[in-house]
Amino acid sequence: MSRQHEHEFEAAPGLPEKLPAGEHILWQGAPEWRSLGVSAFGLRTVAMYLLVMWLLQFAHLWDQGSNAMEMAKYLGISGACATLAWALLGGFTYLVSSTTLYTLTNRRVVMRIGVVLGLTLNLPYRQITGASLKPLARGTGDLAVQIKPDSHIAYLHLWPHARPWHFKAPQPTLRSIAGAEAVSDILLQAWRLENPNERMLAGEAASAPAIAPNHGLMA
Repeated sequence: MSRQHEHEFEAAPGLPEKLPAGEHILWQGAPEWRSLGVSAFGLRTVAMYLLVMWLLQFAHLWDQGSNAMEMAKYLGISGACATLAWALLGGFTYLVSSTTLYTLTNRRVVMRIGVVLGLTLNLPYRQITGASLKPLARGTGDLAVQIKPDSHIAYLHLWPHARPWHFKAPQPTLRSIAGAEAVSDILLQAWRLENPNERMLAGEAASAPAIAPNHGLMA
């Protein structure tokens, strides 16, 4: 697995260098930013929290007997701050989505990630030992891959493109991709061609015959 920290001079979108002879792109895509905002950044949860805090402030001001002008002033300030905070989080989500590009070739998974410091991860199929799919709303999903222990990579280098809560053995993840089930089939078929004599480990259930919701892959 190799890393490159600059992608401004890509040979092709999402690729740090020209593909060698015999290698070709099977699929490319990026996170769907609304789905990413909900699943990775908790936009919906944050919005609910800010609304509850605003309502509690309203109740407190009402209980204190504040007049309409005071309530409008304080609620307006807190409402504006809450809206700005949520908008900044949403804006960052959009930046993450717009600067990310996932690529599947017939030889590897390539992940171009990073908003400020670009990072391109090359994950050859021979380094991948397992995978799992987590369906999300509107046909999107998270496709996580397990990599061999000697493929040293830190969780923080991947985040948010990592399977949540897998800190000890981080799993690079194609987050909130559209048509996730179809993409998982492409990955499975490409992996099988590169590893004809090996068996892909199940991510969650040893009996899973293919990538399935909350399950791993079996070759």
